[in-house]
Amino acid sequence: MKLSFRHLVSFFALGMTASAADTPADPAKPLRIGMIGLDTSHVVAFTRLLHDASAEGHVPGGRVVGAYKGGSPDVEASVRLLEGYTRELVTKHGVKLYDRIEDLAREVDAIMIESIDGRPHLDQARRAFAAGKPVFIDKPFAGSLSDAIEIQRLAKQHNVPVFSASSLRYHAATLEAKGARVGRQIGALAMGPAGIEPHHPDLFWYGIHSVEALYAILGPGCTQVSRVYTADTDIVTGVWPDGRTGIVRGTRNAKTEYLLMVFGATGRAQTAPGGAYAALLVEVMRFFRTGIPPVTPEETLEILAFMEAADESKRRGGAPVLISEVMRAAGAKAATTR
Repeated sequence: MKLSFRHLVSFFALGMTASAADTPADPAKPLRIGMIGLDTSHVVAFTRLLHDASAEGHVPGGRVVGAYKGGSPDVEASVRLLEGYTRELVTKHGVKLYDRIEDLAREVDAIMIESIDGRPHLDQARRAFAAGKPVFIDKPFAGSLSDAIEIQRLAKQHNVPVFSASSLRYHAATLEAKGARVGRQIGALAMGPAGIEPHHPDLFWYGIHSVEALYAILGPGCTQVSRVYTADTDIVTGVWPDGRTGIVRGTRNAKTEYLLMVFGATGRAQTAPGGAYAALLVEVMRFFRTGIPPVTPEETLEILAFMEAADESKRRGGAPVLISEVMRAAGAKAATTR
């Protein structure tokens, strides 16, 4: 049976989140957090914010007590970063290493999948979900849209709440742009780095942050995507049903700062967001306590569909590609590879 895009997102919208009773709710008791994949700076940044009360932006309420090392030998960044970050977690923060994800998941209250490579996230999530604990999955959510669909299906099957977001979504500048008084909103532009990693769809690596910032402004509902690609630049345009347009401008081989612009009938607003690990971690900890993801499963899937549609547009020489088309194709692929 073929499912429409509307049916796919409805499937994930129902029954995806656990009740607050299913997650640790005693605010006086620190959550025991487990990390999976130690090859990104996020693992030491999040751990320091949780453990060090003197750290700027300290987020109370949890400790990283265990971790599964992970790592991807065919991703240069993973090979370069894995050992150093693992050593820092163990020696400086007293984190216990586990050889199996299943053993780690049983010993903690909540799980953060941090692997810099999105491809192992499906297998890592599958192993973690069996313990029934809330799971935060860092960027990229998965290595493909079909993997993301399967992750969400497994989360629903195990009644495990799942949350994923870029820190740019919660940066003060993004929130300022979102609330800008520009009259009727016409569209938005998000600009930032767009480096490419050959094992992932192009925007999944760094472009994801600008895409997520764009979605923080415009919300879900994009219907089609087109892309202009050169060696140094991406210009990806999405169209929303009410006529709003969202543009992601990604830059490679040059220093680039993040920039957000919101266009309205009576004015324009511009802000410059950056990293906001503490703000994101506040949302993660609230999610761990409540079991309610602040970004819905269907929006997470649409963000990945936007990026895969951009890749398909590139293959078609810049022609527009429907979000519903890539969702159907990825849903069919996910169903046949189970």
